[in-house]
Parts: sequence; structure tokens; C-alpha cells
Amino acid sequence: MTEKLRLLFLCTGNSCRSQMAEGWTRELRGDQIEPYSAGVEVKRLDSLAVGVMAEVGVDISSQRPKHVSEVMHIPFDYVVTVCSHARETCPFFPGEARKQHVEFDDPPYLTQGMADGEEKLAVYRRVRDEIRRFVSTLPDALNFAEDSYEPTGIR
Repeated sequence: MTEKLRLLFLCTGNSCRSQMAEGWTRELRGDQIEPYSAGVEVKRLDSLAVGVMAEVGVDISSQRPKHVSEVMHIPFDYVVTVCSHARETCPFFPGEARKQHVEFDDPPYLTQGMADGEEKLAVYRRVRDEIRRFVSTLPDALNFAEDSYEPTGIR
């Protein structure tokens, strides 16, 4: 058996997008990839992200937000930034970690001021599904030479 790829999804607060990406990767590619998530800051796990993932049978409720400093000791093969703030502030990772950027909209930001309900959930579901489409392309999508990759159908 070959060793699993170690992949870190890095976001600003590690509360929503990177958590969903970790959950999807564990669910869809757990046989090939050992996923982690962290943030350049740490915020509370987003309850709406937990809810929309549960709708599709992926439980991320036991995942916890982590600061990137908590995972710096792990020899990652890839660090995937999922927001531009993390991309700009991504620290140096020792070893052979390759950095790649895949931009996903920020549901908490986009839904500021919206009343709780279907309109708000629709934003979370859209981003959840975009992340799923990207994760379903792994690990092949990680072999691109460019630093940034946007899978077909994401935008």
C-alpha cells in the first residue's frame, strides 16, 4: 500500500471552507489523502457549515478550528489555500510541501445581514457543492504546475 498524501486546506479562520474541504476529502478521498485544515486566524466552527455538510451525510461536527501553528510539524505534501487572505499570508512550510490556491467564496461574509433561512443556506450549499466538485478531482488536480487552479464548473 502506498502512503497517503498529506494535504492541508488553509483558510483565514478555519471555520467554514477549509473545514468543509477537510470533511469532503476524508469522505471522498480518504483512501488516498490524509486531510487537515487550519487557519491563519482561528474562529468558531460555523454551525451552518456543519449543518449543510450533515445534509449530505458528511459529519464535520467533531472537527475543531486550528491555528496553522498547530500543524506546522506535519510534513505536508500540499498546502491548498482556499481564500486569498490565506494565500497572501501563508507561512513557509518546512519540507517539500507544494502550495496551490483554489478560491472559494466565503459564505459567512456573503450572508452578512441576511436573515436565517433558505436564502442564506443556499449560499452555504453552493459553496459546499463547489468544494465537493474540487475534492472529487483530487489528487489529480494537485499535479498542475500553476500555483492556482480553478476546476471546470466551479465558477
